[in-house]
Amino acid sequence: MNEIDPATVPRSTVRQLGAVLWPSFIAALVATALFFAVVDPLKLAAISLPQQPIGRGLGYTLGFALLWLATAAASSFTTLLLRPRRDDRAQDLYE
Repeated sequence: MNEIDPATVPRSTVRQLGAVLWPSFIAALVATALFFAVVDPLKLAAISLPQQPIGRGLGYTLGFALLWLATAAASSFTTLLLRPRRDDRAQDLYE
């Protein structure tokens, strides 16, 4: 019987987004908790953007968003590197 190799089956865009965004969300949660356990967002705002009135809530939100963006970019890059080459996929279809 001809078995299907899961590595050769193309994944849907939703599954790929889920595979990138969910782990990066968890990583950003952990990184945010560790970062803001040490750094006060008000002091960080005073150093980085002294003219902008940024409160603690907005500081936590911006910090989490930036960390999520960074971890999602790293996960996306890993996903890109793990994709099979086009000629490998085409060859697998003809075998």
